[in-house]
Amino acid sequence: MKLVRYGKPGKEKPGLIDAEGHLRDLSHVVPDIGPEQLSDKVLHKLAKLKTSKLPLVKGNPRLGCPVNHINKFVAIGLNYADHAKEAGMPLPKEPIIFLKTNTSIQGAFDDVMLPKGSVKTDWEVELGIIIGTKASYVSQKDALNYVAGFCVVNDVSEREYQIERGGTWDKGKGCDTFGPIGPWLVTRDEVPNPQKLAMWTDVNGVRMQNGNTKTMVFGVSKLISYVSQFMTLMPGDVIATGTPPGVGMGVKKDGKPSPVFLKAGDVMTLGLEGLGEQKQHVVAYKKA
Repeated sequence: MKLVRYGKPGKEKPGLIDAEGHLRDLSHVVPDIGPEQLSDKVLHKLAKLKTSKLPLVKGNPRLGCPVNHINKFVAIGLNYADHAKEAGMPLPKEPIIFLKTNTSIQGAFDDVMLPKGSVKTDWEVELGIIIGTKASYVSQKDALNYVAGFCVVNDVSEREYQIERGGTWDKGKGCDTFGPIGPWLVTRDEVPNPQKLAMWTDVNGVRMQNGNTKTMVFGVSKLISYVSQFMTLMPGDVIATGTPPGVGMGVKKDGKPSPVFLKAGDVMTLGLEGLGEQKQHVVAYKKA
């Protein structure tokens, strides 16, 4: 299944995308797509629905983040060897964990806003894991049983804040709008091998990232098991699993560093095989 939340920010309704690609309303079946709807029991119930009987949603409504009430937005750094190389950083011996803020979370097609004074905002396409069952100290063997589904994440990053301003990475990762998720949650039964998914990013129509989850340093099962040793993962938590090479920070020209960063007016298009595609317009900082 492809589960979505559609409508204006803060007023989203639950829905699903049927086999023909049409948006169907689920609001008479479940109140939302959130932690309580991500258990195997509820997902099995939804999978048995006759989608043709569900109301069609007219028009082309906004798609919000496919999961509401996300407790933790966990992210993994330097999880592709080629990306670590382009960033000029050593390959980690253990997964690098950082947290993105809940205020960074938004829909897959919402605008990305540059922070005030930012000059080094960058893109990162990532496979997102959405947890469906409480997970604490789980084994790598059992880890996938705790997954509700997968999604596309853009781990937007301000490199000056992240690398040059001291402290942890979080300040460059958690800016408002820096965590587009979706467009939908694809349940785990439709992703038989999360370690074999093509992924890409285009900026202004130019292909910048072209990778595959098979080149992860630490795979999905390892990451779920590892993170659960340090914090209890709750239903609805999201883990962004790292990005392949091709970020703006790593661009070279004639073999020399020539980084490219986002500016107002740029357009990012990114996606993963079988999980959909995102598109964001970059806008200048505007006080809320």
